[in-house]
Amino acid sequence: MLYIKNLPLWERALRLSAGAGLAAYALLYMRGLSGWALLACGAGVALTGLVGFCPACALAGRRIAKEAEKTSSRASP
Repeated sequence: MLYIKNLPLWERALRLSAGAGLAAYALLYMRGLSGWALLACGAGVALTGLVGFCPACALAGRRIAKEAEKTSSRASP
């Protein structure tokens, strides 16, 4: 893989459901440019949940606890 997953399983499920909810709301109740924008945001949030990688979290240096332990154990002699 080209990336390391930086979202725990519970957050992936939350992002997937929240993204699907945003997209459904946009499709059912909103029209025009704001509806399309909300649909795109919902799809993006759901995609990060499916993939398990959040680019904004990666820029902030966030890692899952298991990955952080592996990295710190490799670094120590």
